[in-house]
Amino acid sequence: MRYVRLLWLFFKNSLLVEMEYRVNFALNTLLSVLWLGVRLAAVLAFFVHRPTIGGWTLPEALIVLGLFNVFSGIIDAVLRPNMDQIVEHIRKGTMDFILTKPVNSQFLASLRVFVVWNLADVVLGLGVIVYALGRLDFRPSSAQVAVFAALLVAGVVIVYAFWMLLVTLAFWFVRVSNITELFSTFFTAGRFPVTVYPDWVRWLLTFIVPVALLTTFPAASLLGRLTATYALLSLGMAAGLLVASAAFWNYAVRHYASASS
Repeated sequence: MRYVRLLWLFFKNSLLVEMEYRVNFALNTLLSVLWLGVRLAAVLAFFVHRPTIGGWTLPEALIVLGLFNVFSGIIDAVLRPNMDQIVEHIRKGTMDFILTKPVNSQFLASLRVFVVWNLADVVLGLGVIVYALGRLDFRPSSAQVAVFAALLVAGVVIVYAFWMLLVTLAFWFVRVSNITELFSTFFTAGRFPVTVYPDWVRWLLTFIVPVALLTTFPAASLLGRLTATYALLSLGMAAGLLVASAAFWNYAVRHYASASS
């Protein structure tokens, strides 16, 4: 509960900072709506001349797009600002101030700042999912919703842990922005169901850069199309990556040459 209270305090502080510039907050929220429109147009363009792509109808593909928007919001609201600060702290030697606090250093370094207006993408993405289910005239069962929620949480853990593994390399390499941008490039593939890609790309987006686990797998679970094997794969990968990111962070911290040293 201590960490939950800290997380709430970090969020509230970030919200207060954002609300000091309310016009900027409103304009950025409008920008999120416009970006969603661009993403919708890109998906709609593929359905102009065909009813399905990769075995997915338009409403089903909109669920995938909605999840892509959700994770885009999480990345831009939480991960990107905090990970950029980690790199700066390491480069300037101010990571000392993080490591000396009486709280888990990975938690403090990676979850301290929120760009609140980017959370509008999360709300808009969930709205697209609800709209798509309405278009399908489909009401998922309680079991399907429960699996969907579990895979959504697993997806958040996966993208957080994967990004942490990349950013922790900054303890040895001063600039890791190119690596994180490479992940962002792969992440854009998550706008579409993974089945639209060739087999080798599907394998890459599932086991190497697990983008499919963020968008396609939860969408398939909500529609009742995901097997138990793939659901367990997603949950197992989330747990494994989280443990790996924590272990790698602790290893890196032990070898950190601080400003005082």
